[in-house]
Amino acid sequence: MGANNGKQYGSEGKGSSSISSDISSSTDHTPTKAPKNVATTEGLDSSTRTLSTPSPGLILPSKSSSLSSPALSSNGHETNSSSSSSAPAETVAVVHSQPGTHARSRQSKSHHHAPIDLLPDHALLQIFSHLPTNQLCRCARVCRRWYNLAWDPRLWSTVRLTGELLHADRAIRVLTHRLCQDTPNVCLTLETVVVNGCKRLTDRGLHVVAQCCPELRHLEVAGCYNISNDAVFEVVSRCPGLEHLNLSGCSKVTCISLTQEASLQLSPLHGQQISIHYLDMTDCFSLEDEGLRTIASHCPRLTHLYLRRCTRLTDEALRHLALHCPSIKELSLAQSCPKLKSLDVGKCPLVSDSGLEQLAMYCQGLRRVSLRACESVTGRGLKALAANCCELQLLNVQDCEVSPEALRFVRRHCRRCVIEHTNPAFY
Repeated sequence: MGANNGKQYGSEGKGSSSISSDISSSTDHTPTKAPKNVATTEGLDSSTRTLSTPSPGLILPSKSSSLSSPALSSNGHETNSSSSSSAPAETVAVVHSQPGTHARSRQSKSHHHAPIDLLPDHALLQIFSHLPTNQLCRCARVCRRWYNLAWDPRLWSTVRLTGELLHADRAIRVLTHRLCQDTPNVCLTLETVVVNGCKRLTDRGLHVVAQCCPELRHLEVAGCYNISNDAVFEVVSRCPGLEHLNLSGCSKVTCISLTQEASLQLSPLHGQQISIHYLDMTDCFSLEDEGLRTIASHCPRLTHLYLRRCTRLTDEALRHLALHCPSIKELSLAQSCPKLKSLDVGKCPLVSDSGLEQLAMYCQGLRRVSLRACESVTGRGLKALAANCCELQLLNVQDCEVSPEALRFVRRHCRRCVIEHTNPAFY
């Protein structure tokens, strides 16, 4: 397929080559330079002697081990090319026919095709739909046909980028620029962007996403600690359909709100609501009560909220959640909330002993706990709570199936605790 497709790709001009080269170079620390002394086999048309930098690109940095293979001279013998040692951080591919078969390949290349070339377009599209972003970009470099198929908008509803050394800002800019060719300035098909762990992602990259992806619904930037409030505000303001947002580990993010311009454009009927349902702010160490109050007032549709190890939050923050977010189904903050004093999870049938054990381990300053009608709570959870939260002053276990023995255990360990219960056997 190499010899057959080489001519097709060579005639492509700057199409797929420019896109993939830009993406490839975003992972290199040094400018990419073409080798000076690369020998090709004789008898090939100049259009098939293409020297290019294949795209290991969006993901993996080039390895010097892949460059150790010798080049072939015009007589078919191996030669030690100085380019392999002088440029250890790049990969060079020379499109040529196999040694010793020049005449045969010239005669047969127009008649024989690789088996995969016999597949219809819809079959190749189905195969491409299972490839990750980086592999899809590589496929675009094979030939003109693959280039056109690989950039089919139907394949680009999701973009996933990985790698601590990846130039994520540049990669996002190159990809969105290509995807906007058919619909200038916007990527109408792109709904999911995942760049978890791309530590070189900055606000500039997110601004590009906000400007070019109005249909964005799912965004994950976990571990991208260079992201700030400004970029997040821009995304939620320009992407009204955003439902899933993962900001875990983004320690500079202290709030989520609309930009001032977006707020002025909203009608009083809709207010300043953001459509986010799922929000993960685990390890956002700078998040405080005022920031969570703003989040709660702007995101009333929240159903899943994760605030693990947000140590600056207090009871006031949870009060705002209860006031503004009536749809919450899952709230995670058990670990490292030493300032938490009061917790009301009444009538939550899924709250169990396991949750109480975690609560008792990490929130030992609790003073008021309401577990009314929590059907899954038993004496095991109450004992863990009483043994670790010695400052407990009020415990509501009405309509809970707990034994008198467990209630007596609470009384022994928390002598100042008032126990509200409906167990006639306990007095």
